[in-house]
Amino acid sequence: MDCRFRPVFAIDEPFLWEMLYYAAHEDEEPGASLGKAQRNPFLTKYVADWGKPGDLGVIAYEVGTLEPIGAAWLRVFAGTNKNCDDIENGTPELAIAVIPSCTGKGIGARLLTQLFTSAATAYPAVYLSVRATNPAKRLYERLGFVVIGELTNRVGGKSFHMLKSFRAQGTDSVACK
Repeated sequence: MDCRFRPVFAIDEPFLWEMLYYAAHEDEEPGASLGKAQRNPFLTKYVADWGKPGDLGVIAYEVGTLEPIGAAWLRVFAGTNKNCDDIENGTPELAIAVIPSCTGKGIGARLLTQLFTSAATAYPAVYLSVRATNPAKRLYERLGFVVIGELTNRVGGKSFHMLKSFRAQGTDSVACK
């Protein structure tokens, strides 16, 4: 699939909500809907009022139609909004999704590569959490993320805290509980 990339703008917030629906695996839960995801206080913080200081994101779009097909974005959380207390303040958290009909085509890896080019100049590291059963964990590891801890996720399953440092290896020593 031929796609290109562009920054995320405030006008893209509806598409970010759709991508968050997939990133949070809401589509796998009984009775789930995009509207319910938008009212979920745990998820709201990832998208609401996009364009705050520190927000950084990339959208993949199909060349022929200009339709968005995926997004990867970063948002900085502080205090009780952070999902890992041991992550330094100012370290953004990653969210990423590709529309289901386009998964498995390398778009996610390309989105992350594009995003990390910009993120490396703005942040020392990027954090994410991923379900233990999510095959994307292998992609994250290939791109330099390391597991720094485990957690019980919001649906009661096992997830991993992962961190990608943009600094030279050995300069970060973070452990998440």
